[in-house]
Amino acid sequence: MDQSCTVYKTMEYLSKKWTVLILLELYKRSGGGTEWKRFSDLMRSMKSVTPKVLSERLKELTEEGLVENRVDASLFPVKSEYRMTEAGRELMDAVHEIKMWALKWKICNEACKRQNCMVCIL
Repeated sequence: MDQSCTVYKTMEYLSKKWTVLILLELYKRSGGGTEWKRFSDLMRSMKSVTPKVLSERLKELTEEGLVENRVDASLFPVKSEYRMTEAGRELMDAVHEIKMWALKWKICNEACKRQNCMVCIL
């Protein structure tokens, strides 16, 4: 496949393990990604991810302009918080479309079908 293909490049980036799930976690229960979430809160809600991988993915998402962060170094431990940028929130529209496609063609999940990802409790 031609690596100049936009879809190829986008999927190469988004298919990294945890990337989309981190975005989803920032989006959920936080005003659609507009509220700040602490690194420790993300760790608690994503039990299987290691701190190293979460930190790496958040750095990549920040560099890509999908997430922004702020750090308060006056506290101990240092307080790192993250939220989605406008580009990250817009990407969630595409994730929602993928969810709807999957519910139609591949996955039977009535509970998921009935709720918005922003308020997801699954």
